[in-house]
Amino acid sequence: MDQILEFTGNNTLLVLALLISFFVVVFTEMRRKAGELSNVGPGEAVKLINNNAIVIDLRSVEMFSGGHIANAKNIPSDELNGRMDGLAQDKSKPVLAVCNAGITSAKAAKTLRTAGFENVYSLKGGMTAWAQAGFPVVTGKKTKAKKSKNKT
Repeated sequence: MDQILEFTGNNTLLVLALLISFFVVVFTEMRRKAGELSNVGPGEAVKLINNNAIVIDLRSVEMFSGGHIANAKNIPSDELNGRMDGLAQDKSKPVLAVCNAGITSAKAAKTLRTAGFENVYSLKGGMTAWAQAGFPVVTGKKTKAKKSKNKT
């Protein structure tokens, strides 16, 4: 024990650097684990959807109409802050944020958590991972008004 104290006294900077390194590693691991808890794969997302989760698709209207998860609400990421009040009266209800690759949805999940939503998840890999997993995709039907032709 005396040798440890003597070593610490003689090598203060080395011991300090070791302690800082240890805490940085612990902190980053804890942060990474906390992030993984909010990122769910397609299989876990299906479980959330089956438990009445609100699915928010953050992609553009064009991408959304090209294919989306059934019953998803299309709220483009740049409109999220303005439309947050209308999402759910019960902020404890699970919310699944979806984008194309999982990056935008992770940021949106953080924003929703800050706004008071308790159970917010991001689809890891986004719609790309959803489609690769073979889960169903609903395509939006674009309807065009029929032009009436006058016969003369």
